[in-house]
Amino acid sequence: MTPKLKAADFQPQLRRLERRLFLRSGLSLGALTLLTGCNLQDGDTVDRVLWAMSRFNDRVQAALFNSNALAPTYAASDITKPYPFNAFYGEDDAPEIDAATWKLDISGAVQDRTPWDLARLRALPQESQITRHICIEGWSAIGQWSGVPLHALLKQIGADTRARYVGFKCADRYYSSIDMATALHPQTVLALDFLGQQLPTEFGFPLRLRVPTKLGFKSPKHIAAMFVTNDYPGGYWEDQGYNWFSGS
Repeated sequence: MTPKLKAADFQPQLRRLERRLFLRSGLSLGALTLLTGCNLQDGDTVDRVLWAMSRFNDRVQAALFNSNALAPTYAASDITKPYPFNAFYGEDDAPEIDAATWKLDISGAVQDRTPWDLARLRALPQESQITRHICIEGWSAIGQWSGVPLHALLKQIGADTRARYVGFKCADRYYSSIDMATALHPQTVLALDFLGQQLPTEFGFPLRLRVPTKLGFKSPKHIAAMFVTNDYPGGYWEDQGYNWFSGS
């Protein structure tokens, strides 16, 4: 006879569920076991089910994404002060980058792979937005970001906009990627400034992505390279189980 399980018997699996089934997943622990028949003592089974669910969620969110729908914008009086620092390391560990030597490396399905320095990026049309950053940890903050619309840079480098993904690699070992529809969204910006001034180190100097239609971890900081690809690029948190699309 199979012994009766207690909650303590599967705490490791529950911790994985807590980490991965977040924000509107809409699937309870009981529903998971009913739908899959999985044994919560089998960590590999749980992982496979969770990954399958996450990929399904990606497809659903992508199908529902409206490239013409804009995230809410706010007045300057709504800006959060002080604006919070957030990263997978302490604030003192944010990378110090020399603006004089920094360049954005370009690769993948593009016609022009010439690197871009800050002066060249600032010569492109700039846009400003006051939008809300929504963190998966449950908090949010409103900030003002200014920079180059990503769609404008993709046009400049002759990116293949039929490709599926745009990926980013960062100076702080972070990496992430977004779908092409989001990359072309009018509010997706490569931010150079915060509150009208050069990005401070703690907020991503010299360049960060700002995607107000997605959760905050989809806006990488300290970007060093960008690439266009049809191969799934993953991401720092996504490869640890976070939902990849993560529309907010």
